[in-house]
Amino acid sequence: MAGVTYDAGALVAAERNNRTVWALHRRSLDRGLRPTVPAGALGQGWRRGPQAQLARLLKGCRVEVLDAARSHAAGAACARSGTADVIDASVVVGAAARGDLVVTSDRADLERIASALGVSVEVAAV
Repeated sequence: MAGVTYDAGALVAAERNNRTVWALHRRSLDRGLRPTVPAGALGQGWRRGPQAQLARLLKGCRVEVLDAARSHAAGAACARSGTADVIDASVVVGAAARGDLVVTSDRADLERIASALGVSVEVAAV
């Protein structure tokens, strides 16, 4: 595992003070790893007013932009996997490129996309 990528489910879990997410986050930071949060996943996870726990988590993270190249790759991943969630696909595309562990509440969908792309992505469910 090269690093960690959080999808929207991990962000929601962090806001709910999920111990598993926070323990993984602390271990990552202690190892000098800066977790990645894809911008689309951040948009899905940031749903209401001040979210103190999520804001605290994000201070230690790198937000990955959803640019044209990643958007094209995510769209192609949706086509190959028969799925419609471009954000899930962008999470898989980015994590696969980095060799990251993905922390998610949506394990089955992410594994389906990775399988269709023929890539290996380690997924941890929260």
